[in-house]
Amino acid sequence: MDWKLELVSVPVSDVDRAKAFYTEQVGFHADHDHQVTDELRFVQLTPPGSACSIAIGTGLPQAAPGSVRGLQIVVADVAAARAELVERGVEVSDIEEFPWGNFAFFNDPDGNSWSLQQLPTWR
Repeated sequence: MDWKLELVSVPVSDVDRAKAFYTEQVGFHADHDHQVTDELRFVQLTPPGSACSIAIGTGLPQAAPGSVRGLQIVVADVAAARAELVERGVEVSDIEEFPWGNFAFFNDPDGNSWSLQQLPTWR
């Protein structure tokens, strides 16, 4: 049996600001934006080429905005991905090299933390 992670909730304080950050600056695709009720809005965003999406909105997660740490996106070329984010106005760390890959780190406007990982060639 396959088990596939397909959606991760990311708590944000301002849905429109977060949606703009993820789509316009980070380059995620906006899959859905649906106002279900006055208390529930569901926005699904997917990184290019990913089978897993994030959900932001109102009435979704019970966690505090900015409380998600360690979200990770695997890329083929961390330097190129970092350069693309910097060009779009995202504050991204310098590239750090570890035995398990090369990484660059950034936060969304609420402080949810992300990393870009380029896997090592031995893998």
